[in-house]
Amino acid sequence: MKKLTISQRKAAVGVLFCLPLMFGLLLLFILPLVQSFRYSLSDLNLVQGGFELEYKGFSNYVSLFVSNPTYIRELTEAVVDMVVNVPILIIFSLFSAVLLNQKFKGRGFVRAVFFLPVILASSAIANMDISSFVGSSTPGSGSGAEGSMLQSFELKKMMLEAGLAEVFVDYLTGAVDRIYEIISTSGVQMLIFLAGLQSISPSLYEASKIEGATGYEIFWKVTFPMMTPLILTNTVYSIIDTFSRNKISLTISETAFKVFDFGLSSAMSWVYFLVITLLLAVAAGLISRKVFYYD
Repeated sequence: MKKLTISQRKAAVGVLFCLPLMFGLLLLFILPLVQSFRYSLSDLNLVQGGFELEYKGFSNYVSLFVSNPTYIRELTEAVVDMVVNVPILIIFSLFSAVLLNQKFKGRGFVRAVFFLPVILASSAIANMDISSFVGSSTPGSGSGAEGSMLQSFELKKMMLEAGLAEVFVDYLTGAVDRIYEIISTSGVQMLIFLAGLQSISPSLYEASKIEGATGYEIFWKVTFPMMTPLILTNTVYSIIDTFSRNKISLTISETAFKVFDFGLSSAMSWVYFLVITLLLAVAAGLISRKVFYYD
């Protein structure tokens, strides 16, 4: 019997390592996905001892787009929120990771503080108004939501006077108004970037400094290219995470278990799934062209 080469043995170990995931994917994802597609093409009726399916073709999908404006509006809002929030999350988490990677006293404590909102971001806390933490806003007090609006208004006025485009200014001030949400949802991305920064060989920075590169040049010529694979990873993660926290999931659940229209709920789920898949494919395709892999 011919012995396996080193590469073949590594491949066999990799397949063996992935077998539990592949088995779980088949049982917990593929089979329910096929079953859900069957439901979306049928009218599921509860009967004594179980349920029965009545084939209806694509009528559930037609009903979804023709007579269900709430779902279309919520889906559009989810896509717009993703397009707006994901770039902000990536930029903020990368910037924060670069700062936290610097050597200073109490670095471990500061890292824990940055990641603390992720641990505490339960549904109850995430749904609480920010004024619960900073105090109720009263007229003229400048606290809570009113204070945030005042600060963003002043920032907007300053940037417009500096000659920046209004679209860019609105985007930045919108990020300032959502700073609590951004911090509370960027902990995982920050940790991934931080791990990537610590894996960069110090010899690359030493060589850059010997060549006379400035800190700005080192970031864009060394740090940023080495982070591009993780930017792709964090973008995919952020898109999925953004879509997992919106009204669409609640609407699908209520349609199935409150209205008991399982066929329409399955159609909603499939449209939702296809939209997320399309956005992931577009984002991954665009970013992967600029990804740099250091060998």
